[in-house]
Amino acid sequence: MTSRNTPTHRKRRLAVEMRRMREQAGISIQQAASLLGSDRTMISNIEAARTGLSEERVRQIACHYKCPDAVLVDALAAMAAPRRPSYWWDEYSGKLPEGHLEVSEVEHFATRIRTAQTVHLPGLFQTEDHARAIFEFTVPKLRRLEVELRVEHRLRRQRILNGQNPTPYVGIIHEAALRLEFGGRDVARAQLEHLANAADRDNVTLLVIPFSAGAFHGAGQSILYAEGSVRQLDTVQLDTALGAHFVDAPSPLANYRSLLDLMEQSALPPGESQQLIRSVARDL
Repeated sequence: MTSRNTPTHRKRRLAVEMRRMREQAGISIQQAASLLGSDRTMISNIEAARTGLSEERVRQIACHYKCPDAVLVDALAAMAAPRRPSYWWDEYSGKLPEGHLEVSEVEHFATRIRTAQTVHLPGLFQTEDHARAIFEFTVPKLRRLEVELRVEHRLRRQRILNGQNPTPYVGIIHEAALRLEFGGRDVARAQLEHLANAADRDNVTLLVIPFSAGAFHGAGQSILYAEGSVRQLDTVQLDTALGAHFVDAPSPLANYRSLLDLMEQSALPPGESQQLIRSVARDL
């Protein structure tokens, strides 16, 4: 297994939140160094995720910064660890682009997930054949081994929705995504039946925006909104031509929450959404 030399998304996020805590306290880097009995370089290294933090160190820094939010401090302390444990996605380090591993990490620690897709179906519910058909359409074309690695990784991501403590999930899907026949009609039919069956799970809510809804907020976007243990630690992941892009600033997060709320208002209720998914499957 290849080790990850770059900080994980979670470690970088902890560093970002420590910088925000300092800035909200109105404390300069030099002042922070004096409070902590260190130098500017140490503070810069902490805020750039070049230096790891222990739970005790996080609480010490929060005390010096006089952070009034005890719940946030507890959440940040929980993100710190003297030694990071190994996770299943570490097996793909050096084999898949770093963004794939970071998406797995964000989903793993999410307390609730909301997604919105207008062209593709949610990755957390894609069948093996459907996922393979998608990866075979990448440009430039992937080698067979790379396709299979991506398919395997996508299927393993889906484990968070199963088990004793499955992650609550709300997925918004436009009808257009239901009607794109990736892999041909048989693959598409099996995929839609799998998706409709997934909607029976207690932790899963699927909402379809029908063509009849007309124009709607967020058209054309693909959004993954992962809720953290506290709202300040929420994360949005967007798909781009260059790979996964993550958003964690407070104002954009609030805007994405509002956008997803508006998209839900354009969608059919859960029962009608499930019926539409099954209807499209029957028509294939």
